[in-house]
Amino acid sequence: MLGMAILLLLALLLGIPTGRYLYLVFFAPKAPGDGWLRPVETFLLRLIGVREPYDMDWKVYSAALLGANGFMALLGYVLLRQQGNLPWNPLGAPGMSWHLAFNTAASFITNTNLQHYAGETQISPLSQMAVITFLMHASAATGLAAGITFIRGVTGRPLGNFWSDFIKASLRVLWPASLLVSLLLVSQGVPQTFTALREAHTLEGTLQTLLTGPIASFESIKHLGTNGGGYFSANAAHPFENPTPFTNLLHMLSMLWIPISLLFTFGDAARNRRLPWVFFSAAAVIFVGLYGILLHAEDAGDPLLHRLGIPGPNWEGKEVRFGMEGTSLFVSVTTGATTGSVDSAHGSLMPWGQTVPLLQMMLNSIFGGIGVGTMNLLTMALLTVFLIGLMVGRTPEFLGRKVEPREMTLLAAVILIHPLLILIPTAVALSLPQGIEGLTAPTFQGLTQALYEFASSAANNGSGMGIDGDQAFWNVSTGLVMLLGRYPSIVLLLALADSLRKKRAAPLGPGSLRLDTPLFTGILAFMTLLLGALNFFPALAMGPLAQALMLP
Repeated sequence: MLGMAILLLLALLLGIPTGRYLYLVFFAPKAPGDGWLRPVETFLLRLIGVREPYDMDWKVYSAALLGANGFMALLGYVLLRQQGNLPWNPLGAPGMSWHLAFNTAASFITNTNLQHYAGETQISPLSQMAVITFLMHASAATGLAAGITFIRGVTGRPLGNFWSDFIKASLRVLWPASLLVSLLLVSQGVPQTFTALREAHTLEGTLQTLLTGPIASFESIKHLGTNGGGYFSANAAHPFENPTPFTNLLHMLSMLWIPISLLFTFGDAARNRRLPWVFFSAAAVIFVGLYGILLHAEDAGDPLLHRLGIPGPNWEGKEVRFGMEGTSLFVSVTTGATTGSVDSAHGSLMPWGQTVPLLQMMLNSIFGGIGVGTMNLLTMALLTVFLIGLMVGRTPEFLGRKVEPREMTLLAAVILIHPLLILIPTAVALSLPQGIEGLTAPTFQGLTQALYEFASSAANNGSGMGIDGDQAFWNVSTGLVMLLGRYPSIVLLLALADSLRKKRAAPLGPGSLRLDTPLFTGILAFMTLLLGALNFFPALAMGPLAQALMLP
């Protein structure tokens, strides 16, 4: 718990100044580095045909976002299909099948990074850079741009220009931060080289060929962009990706850095410095509580092993270099920030432990991914404001703007998309032989595997519980869920932000609901948990909770 507290404190120490920096970059007329960065941005905008970055409405902004992402995903798909005919492929990895290439392109453009391929054998170093790392930057910049635009709308500002936001997110935020984190990773021994294969003499005297490559740059955007995935199949449990306890901490800190920073950007945009602490506290209360459940479950260990005279915590699937506590905290952070990077086997968690990452992905608003996580947290705040308004018989207001039927219709659609994309595909997979064929565990654990796979896909998380996913059914179904879990909610929330910005803000009166109070913090945390319980408790009861009750 002390390690968790230190992590959150470090994330705050980074997040507060970074949040101010993001505000200056995206909201203020002048920002640090304008003297030499603005000419570069102007050149890049003109290169894609934008003479002056005009303000867009939600329809034009959404069309630009979808068009750019669609083009980049198609480019990635073609490169993956033709991988066997392209250079820098020392192990001769063939082109991917159509359904695996579709799944991979959809996964990385949606910031999900679910991997149904083996990084060591099914993808070349060229594809790792030109497709995987490239799409990780693009998806993170898209999410950051969407989050900034939503903040603009709910605080009464024009939505801005997607192309300008996308370039600023890349040039002023993700690239410099990635460079810094990459250098820190290299200092700890993470490879960053264009030499794909290395030969090493083992302690037994034999010769072993090792796969290397530009891994540090991969790892930096993987975590800063809340992407997930891994250069190797072992992901962040591989010593080339995560060699030391310091890199393990750095990975977790990178996942939380920008999502927490955006809360303080929102506070500056709303001209209320107390609001970030409300949202941070609500998310942190849930995060700390769920981590406590996970830590207790793993520390208590397996009662079946205890009966055999083997005491101690549950070490199955844990990375011994970081200890049971370090890997358990990584589980909480990677699903709370919807990143999907893993340094342990989530399928080896105890049943109560499995419930925690599942529930965090189902809630989808505990810090969350870059940009979109902030949108989801503010969405829960809007829902909370509406429900409180119903209880007191007053038209709900958010930052002085009335939340009326149009806004609630859009809000309801956003809230309904997530459970539908998890529960219906899970039911379909469990009813078809093609779905059951991909499961690697029987009974309750098998149901949990299917539920986890679609929860991870819908939340754009990307971690998994060990299904055999490289099959047409699983590649296509999870690919569609990833796309539908990403883009419809972004478009609907941009429409909601555009609707709110057009309303005149009324000053706070005696009957107004204040958002910057401890009371609202508690209600927001309670409503987030309540909504998750109402939507997902029956499914959890048939999976990890049923398995927990079966233990002696």
